[in-house]
Amino acid sequence: MSEQWSARTRAIVAGRPSGQGQPMNTPIVPASMLGLDYARQDGTPTWAAFEAAIGELEGGRATAFASGVATVSAVLDGLRAGATVAVPSDSYAGTRSHLAHEQRAGRITVVPVEPGDTAAWLAAAGEADLLWLESPTNPSLHVIDIPRITAELAGREHAPLVVVDNTFATPLGQQPLALGADVVVHSVTKFIGGHSDLLLGVAIATDDKLANALRDARTRIGATPGALETFLALRGLRTLPVRFAEASRSAALLAERLSGHPAVSAVRYPGSGAMIAFELPDAGRADAVCRTLELVQHATSLGGVESTVERRASLAGDEHVAPGLIRFSVGLEDPEDLWADLNRALCSLN
Repeated sequence: MSEQWSARTRAIVAGRPSGQGQPMNTPIVPASMLGLDYARQDGTPTWAAFEAAIGELEGGRATAFASGVATVSAVLDGLRAGATVAVPSDSYAGTRSHLAHEQRAGRITVVPVEPGDTAAWLAAAGEADLLWLESPTNPSLHVIDIPRITAELAGREHAPLVVVDNTFATPLGQQPLALGADVVVHSVTKFIGGHSDLLLGVAIATDDKLANALRDARTRIGATPGALETFLALRGLRTLPVRFAEASRSAALLAERLSGHPAVSAVRYPGSGAMIAFELPDAGRADAVCRTLELVQHATSLGGVESTVERRASLAGDEHVAPGLIRFSVGLEDPEDLWADLNRALCSLN
């Protein structure tokens, strides 16, 4: 594949069957066995096509898993007993829940770190076996300085493993492996799949030892993706560049308008991407807005073609989030229609 091709082109071409007369897309292979081995050993052609495509965009070897949380579990599987993991204090609740479970079982020690405090991350790296970076964070959209952290760690004799959850940014917003990270993970359920119709996760690494360990963990844990889900994920990946670009344009416009709305007390938008976090003065008003919206759906997931909102502090595990914060995933609807819906809901508070 030509290295001169853009990400938009590679998202269309990578993982496609080669040779004259081949299908344009790798077909669904609903096989439990391939030859003498179970499919969980090395995957199916459907898995391989998706892994080749996402690996091309992130710049490493990819391993697909049954879900994003299964991916987290596989990464942690490689840690020694008693390992220390530093994690953003604001981050995906599923990750923090899994880490908390492992800590209660006595297998690891978890150290929470303020996402934007680079000095705190570097201090934590002195004792940690793994830095779990998530940028932008879910749900509050804090940004972690990945390049500075990895650059500082590069000169250390005993540096921790650096894992980056790149779900919100996608490989089009940033490529953590190129920034010095060891492993990148995604909830493929979100922007990569893009249509709210699958559960899938993926981990990507450049180091062969790490990549092989992740694949071995998938086999041992049994966290294998379904044939249909992987096929749908690859189909979603093909349109990720155009979907992400369009949603990002809409998000930038809506973030600007929300910033000027008298009912909104704060807006956090990283400057790119399709996620916005905006705050209302209290939980009651935030709940009222979520209930009043008609076009924007009140739902717990994100990254689909439809726009969704959720007041994350209402959920177990996200009590640290500001009570009036609404996480807004901007979809592909007309931005003027989205703004009309938002403005109507916000103005109804008066």
